[in-house]
Amino acid sequence: MINLKTINEIKTFLLFLQKKICDDIKKVENDGECKETKWEKNEGGGGISCILSGGSVFEQACVNFSEVFGPSLPVSATLSRPELAGHAYRALGVSIIIHPINPYVPTSHANVRFFMAEKPGVAPVWWFGGGFDLTPFYGFEEDARHWHQTACDLCQPFGNNRYQEYKKCCDDYFFLKHRNEARGIGGLFFDDLNKPDFLNCFEFIQAVGNGFSKAYFPIVKRRKIFSWGKRERQFQLYRRGRYVEFNLVWDRGTLFGLQSGGRTESILMSLPPLVRWESNYQPEPNSPEAALYQDFLPVKDWLALPRSTVHR
Repeated sequence: MINLKTINEIKTFLLFLQKKICDDIKKVENDGECKETKWEKNEGGGGISCILSGGSVFEQACVNFSEVFGPSLPVSATLSRPELAGHAYRALGVSIIIHPINPYVPTSHANVRFFMAEKPGVAPVWWFGGGFDLTPFYGFEEDARHWHQTACDLCQPFGNNRYQEYKKCCDDYFFLKHRNEARGIGGLFFDDLNKPDFLNCFEFIQAVGNGFSKAYFPIVKRRKIFSWGKRERQFQLYRRGRYVEFNLVWDRGTLFGLQSGGRTESILMSLPPLVRWESNYQPEPNSPEAALYQDFLPVKDWLALPRSTVHR
């Protein structure tokens, strides 16, 4: 039974997770300015946005908590669930997006969220969603294996097939159809999670939220010491363009936030601070840049591949 107590338990965890991720970021980043902004939504609810910018490791790192509700679900939320049109809704979540300054450190994104739709005379409909994904500019086999092994390990207590199922969902979702190209090397993505029961689902999103730091920050610590120059920076800024294209063209969370009247600055915090586009860019053959397209962006079962099958 979903009630106010249950929702408060979810909110308590999400606020804990926001603080935990912020603390984990600060353990790696000693520079930069961190700003916390509390905001309110006109229809109901609000949130807390924490943004670190100008760091020596992270050019921009954002951790956003939101709890919003309204009298009718936005159109974007009913495309796959038309039966919920006209339902009041409540949505809680934490979103994390980290854009490093060193091109050898990958960009990363994570999100855990809870939705509930209600209508008088009808039982409430609820579900969880979320996941995390990695977007490298220069790929490393060690990092890819670690990322996916961490995702697999946290899924294991919840079923033998859950990792493979949610990995495929992630590969399918974070794909730029207009370029026929993956955004990164994937991870986990799930939505409409409400089985086998509430407790199991809630425990799973806690595992995903807590697992993000274990998956990401060891990679950051390994790669932040790598030296880089103009070439690497220009390639990073170019690849960031793909990130912008996905979030503005395909991302359902961006569309839901804007349609639900959320705080625009918080919704668009996922965009990198600097980015560039270049017409018909082609990496030099056999270059580290070409290796990203050849060895990392094509979908792989990273945990089944023999070692040293990629260039890095």
